[in-house]
Amino acid sequence: MTDTTSVGAPIELPVLDISNPLDPNAGKAMLDAATTYGFLYVDSKGTDFTPADVKRAFELSQTFFISPAEEKATCRIEPNNRGWSGMHVETLDPEHQRTGDFKEAFNFGEFINNKAQQPLPPALAPHEAEIAHFADLCQKTCARVLTLLALGLGIPKDFFTTRHDPTRGPTGSILRYLYYPSLTSPATSTYNHQLDVRAGAHSDYGSITLLFQRPGQPGLEILTPEKTWAPVPVLPNSASSSSTTSIPENNNAEDEEEFIFPPILINIGDLLSYWTDGLLKSTVHRVVFPVAEQQAPKPRDRYSVVFFCHPLDRTELVPVPSETVRRYRESKKEGTADEKIGFGGGAGALEPGRRAMTAHEHLMARLGATYQFEGGKE
Repeated sequence: MTDTTSVGAPIELPVLDISNPLDPNAGKAMLDAATTYGFLYVDSKGTDFTPADVKRAFELSQTFFISPAEEKATCRIEPNNRGWSGMHVETLDPEHQRTGDFKEAFNFGEFINNKAQQPLPPALAPHEAEIAHFADLCQKTCARVLTLLALGLGIPKDFFTTRHDPTRGPTGSILRYLYYPSLTSPATSTYNHQLDVRAGAHSDYGSITLLFQRPGQPGLEILTPEKTWAPVPVLPNSASSSSTTSIPENNNAEDEEEFIFPPILINIGDLLSYWTDGLLKSTVHRVVFPVAEQQAPKPRDRYSVVFFCHPLDRTELVPVPSETVRRYRESKKEGTADEKIGFGGGAGALEPGRRAMTAHEHLMARLGATYQFEGGKE
């Protein structure tokens, strides 16, 4: 993993409309963004989410993280990547981190008929159907994005979606609640501003990731092709009222605030990069304690909600039948293509004589490294 502390100006990423997943122009724009930085925003109004859906997800997340530690501990994370991970349990960049990530998380696996396939803690068990509904909306949004990427690559529009359809079998997809304590929290008492981060530098393991954030809670940075860190704004500069929705925060007319639902941040994961021999960029990113928080009179906790979209476990990562990918592969052989940003170095499944890796094999290898489960096996 590249170790660099140079931080540049905030990066400007496109805000895309995905309301029509069969729009060829939207497919081209999606592919352009995915091959440049591997990060982009989508207009929330082009999805099935309402501000109330997202607001409720953050409420449930906060309800869980303030619950007693002994209750959370009843659902500790298992090798199948489901459950609660406490402070410093994850170490996303072990080569450069002196301690684990300054964060807590709760991972939900798939829901079947609105039922979780794992134990839920007391704070979340009564809300199982609501959480399942939010995960379903995430899956639908991912299907739009994957359809547009297929369109941009010039392959059958359902090439990716059929391989990510949870009705066809188990996947590695995860809905995750995340909590990063502020600098004034007891959980950060050992924090060293020169060494520590909230989440170490890494690339995501799956196909695509949806990130829901709250205004005023920055910290995400991506590694640019120039090998510098660039902050990613929660509210992009190009965002307008047409791509940002809101609802009242409470029912007190005298002190009414709004819940702002920014555009959803999406990034490409390792599997899509692997599948396309590095054409789609799985970009290294991290979460830091931003300078603004370090200087603020009252630092704030950071919450986010994430959906990691993974293919069916049995999916073989065979070459994507795209002429665009073929041309890119040929240009790499000639030494003219840019080096891939992110984890790994291309699609081993594309090399002659090698068996195609399955999505489950790839995921288990990455989880084994992150949590140090023995062998990365369930």
